[in-house]
Amino acid sequence: MAVVDHSPVPGPRGLASPEGWLAALARRSEAVLIPLGALIAGLAVFGLFLMSQGKSPAEFYGLVYKAGFGTAFSWQNTLSRTAPLLFAALCVALPARLGLVVIGGEGAIVMGGVACGALAGALSGWPPALALPLMAAAGALVGGVWIGAVGWLRHVRGVNETIASLLMAYIAIALMNHLVEGPFRDPASLNKPSTAPLPEALRVGNIPGWDVHWGLIFGMLACLLAWILIERTTWGFAARIAGGNARAAQVQGLPVGRLIIGFTALGGALAGLAGVFEVTAVHGSANASLAAGYGYTGILVAFLARHNPLVIIPVAILLAGFEASSGLVQRRMDLPDATTLVLQGIVFVAILMSETLYGRLRLFAPERWRST
Repeated sequence: MAVVDHSPVPGPRGLASPEGWLAALARRSEAVLIPLGALIAGLAVFGLFLMSQGKSPAEFYGLVYKAGFGTAFSWQNTLSRTAPLLFAALCVALPARLGLVVIGGEGAIVMGGVACGALAGALSGWPPALALPLMAAAGALVGGVWIGAVGWLRHVRGVNETIASLLMAYIAIALMNHLVEGPFRDPASLNKPSTAPLPEALRVGNIPGWDVHWGLIFGMLACLLAWILIERTTWGFAARIAGGNARAAQVQGLPVGRLIIGFTALGGALAGLAGVFEVTAVHGSANASLAAGYGYTGILVAFLARHNPLVIIPVAILLAGFEASSGLVQRRMDLPDATTLVLQGIVFVAILMSETLYGRLRLFAPERWRST
């Protein structure tokens, strides 16, 4: 794919002038400060919720910091939870460039994990250098087909992708339970139905010096490559054009249908890789633990990052820290484990409400910073 230069052409009143730099800075600050303000507002509202339950917000956030970021062990726990969030957020962010709201990444995660776990038994005894890429390819393929089908339904039949992807996620979880408890079940898994445990040779190890598996590195690399695809290639440029006005893009001859199916399939493939790493690095087999909610948290990560693949990385780390602290908060403050889900819900609503502010705040208007 050819690389497109999107740098602005300097002119007398362009970026070469101080007014131009200020206008560009104001425009870019909007994409940072509004989500940040929405996050702070969501945390404040959640603090009021805690106070209504007779709990201290200061104690809650102190425990979150301690359990998520306070020590080296806390960081390792947080980063381990970050890896699937990176892939799940990309499953939302890539189709969003086409104006699509895909929220079914959870389905691609569990289906990718089941495909990986089922194939692992057949590849037992194979060299890891060959077996692991095949398992990853199987998980990515199944995840890509699962979410790609949502894109196909959207393009060919006009089915709303938000509803379709959500329903597909429920179908995926039900199908996973059927396969894990039926055809793919290991007879030795009595209390918790699962596929046969992976041989040690087919397990993904940890990053040297850290108790964090290699999925984190691959997730960050996926974010970098996704950013390059969106911002530095003709396919990414075409996706942004189609996302702005699909009808105008079709008039210009852009392959809107292929873009929709391709970007949804790519997002699903990345979510499928999250399931692969959950099987090969965390659980050691495919079981009901695959449906851990990473796909749904990934929605919040993507929206908070404004669908920017590079910004997804720090946002995923932040929310992974909140999830890593749920156990400690539950024990110390006598709060239910679902408290972090309440926090995520409040923040998500705040992010959605903040969408109405874009283009309406005079502080971020480029005209304010240009001389008249």
